[in-house]
Amino acid sequence: MSNINIPVSMLNLAPIREGQGRKEAIDAMVDLAQTAEKLGYERYWIAEHHNTPTLVSSATAILIKHTLEHTNTIKVGSGGIMLPNHAPLVVAEQFGTMATIYPDRVDLGLGRAPGTDMKTANALRRSRNDSVYTFPEDVKALLHYFGSEEEQGFVKAYPGVGTNVPIYILGSSTDSAYLAASLGLPYVFASHFAPRFMEEAINIYRKNFQPSQYLDQPYMMVCLNVIAAETDEEAKWLSTTMQQFFLNVVRGTQNPLRPPVENIHELWNPMEEEMATSMSSVTLLGSKETVRQQLTRFQSIYNVDEIMAVSYIFDAEKQKRSYEILKEIVDEK
Repeated sequence: MSNINIPVSMLNLAPIREGQGRKEAIDAMVDLAQTAEKLGYERYWIAEHHNTPTLVSSATAILIKHTLEHTNTIKVGSGGIMLPNHAPLVVAEQFGTMATIYPDRVDLGLGRAPGTDMKTANALRRSRNDSVYTFPEDVKALLHYFGSEEEQGFVKAYPGVGTNVPIYILGSSTDSAYLAASLGLPYVFASHFAPRFMEEAINIYRKNFQPSQYLDQPYMMVCLNVIAAETDEEAKWLSTTMQQFFLNVVRGTQNPLRPPVENIHELWNPMEEEMATSMSSVTLLGSKETVRQQLTRFQSIYNVDEIMAVSYIFDAEKQKRSYEILKEIVDEK
């Protein structure tokens, strides 16, 4: 039985739009969080990326704190903290501190990718050992640090102990599905840029899920692109900003978020088009009616528990409207 009346959340990579500076990009990030809160979105997550001049999401914990300060009720979290770049104790102290100031409003999404190129990853790493392989142990360490006073060892996270900050495992491959299932944690799949293993990962997670003190049944979230507008034509036009964003990724270029273009085919060759399009293949795009049909079809196949939307739309007001349309769709009874 599919259900489209489900919680929706937002992911923000905090991109710099063409003609904007870094401070304006951070202000836009906060402004969108306030919109998310007003619209009744479940949570607002901020990504972690390094050495990327077109994104301002490198110091994720600081941006989360800044967003919490300027909102009142919405849950704010990381999508995600890239754990190989950080000592778990430091993460526990930072998120434990935020959870102490803003109780029940802080989420911790954890990923195992570096969120950057390998040279930058080496500059970020706390050790010369490849901390990607210690990801499962690091996740367990964090669960431990946020747990009760009785279960702590000699090293404790103050503040952090007893805060029970909710942890979400993020993934773009099947490895993380097994980990989230074995630990009994909620799982978030990155279909917004790496959709290839989505179906397989969802099935693995559900099939292997072990009930835990955190969850008694699987909780599956999928992050996908959403470009909703008044008409299909307008949505298609607005989506050329997203297409340029993914073309950036394919080419390894570093252009800010660009306005829509009339003819995207003038910008890319067939191979680039194929690569960029495959990255963004899980996208809800169109008018309210079209997006409703697409979401209904998606849910009839995957029946996920929560949708996390990311919208690369140049015009901030059109971006807010896109999120508003999505919320109207899931709120319809």
